[in-house]
Amino acid sequence: MTLLPLGEGGRRPNEGCNDQRPPHSGPLPKGEGEMLHHVRGTPMTTARRLRERLARPGIIRTLAPHDVFTARLLEQAGCEMLFLGGFGVSASVFGWPDVGLVTLSEMTEAVRRMAARISIPLVADGDTGHGDLHNVARTVRDFEQAGAAGILLEDQVSPKRCGHFAGKQVIPADEMLKKLRVALDARCDPDFVIFARTDARAIEGLDAAIERACRYGELGADVCFVEAPRSRDELVRIAREVPYPQLANMLLGGVTPILSAEELQELGFKIMVDPVATLLATGSVVRQLAKTLFREGRIDSLADELLSFDEVKQVLGLSDIILPS
Repeated sequence: MTLLPLGEGGRRPNEGCNDQRPPHSGPLPKGEGEMLHHVRGTPMTTARRLRERLARPGIIRTLAPHDVFTARLLEQAGCEMLFLGGFGVSASVFGWPDVGLVTLSEMTEAVRRMAARISIPLVADGDTGHGDLHNVARTVRDFEQAGAAGILLEDQVSPKRCGHFAGKQVIPADEMLKKLRVALDARCDPDFVIFARTDARAIEGLDAAIERACRYGELGADVCFVEAPRSRDELVRIAREVPYPQLANMLLGGVTPILSAEELQELGFKIMVDPVATLLATGSVVRQLAKTLFREGRIDSLADELLSFDEVKQVLGLSDIILPS
């Protein structure tokens, strides 16, 4: 496969795409970025909205809903964007751990369902791209057509596993660069945001992980993500040495220390997310619900701690579907 250089005028045509807008001119510089303007009469896509938000000052605080109901809750709570992670889909849809068992078609359907019921940008977990270079291109296209505003791709060996599990392996950096080049070229919408994740910290060390992130950003990835740093000092180094917008994974119970949004912003991170917090919260409440039921024979003692039935109907948008009689 022959691929043209990246950059304005250098991106090869996107076969099969109807979008004829000019390509984005490259990755967003850390801390500033080129603002894209709303075109009169043309709806602004969620991808463009995400790209504009990345260009504005301030850290993005968000979570990764494991189902559509949770996604609607988070949007109504004020989240500016959401992640759909493989961990959440594996757990909530199939009851599986995050070890690469979810197929591309299954993940694409999860993206489609969630994107259809929220109005904020959704970034979907593309794992390793679900195969070789042709599969990477299809993954990008499928997610984009399903309504995602961006995709996160990682450099683990397939089958992958959660970034905070032991036993990970990574592909050579040059191989990941080929995947990213294909992903960048496969976009129909040039605003579609590419997140590049490296898991090299646990295998090759922090220096190698930082070097990989820099190379991924230099190639054209819009957001870089060094997974599973092990100390605040490592977070400081990553933020200082990777000159592109970056994501920080604040996984409760993971190997990375938890910093506040204010601390991460001060260091230079652009996005903070916990990819499993909604699962942890849901699991805790459901367990409490079951214990109360079997202890008391009823659950109304928990009513003040739960959503009301009316609140659930509001979250689901019932009034928008059923007109008053």
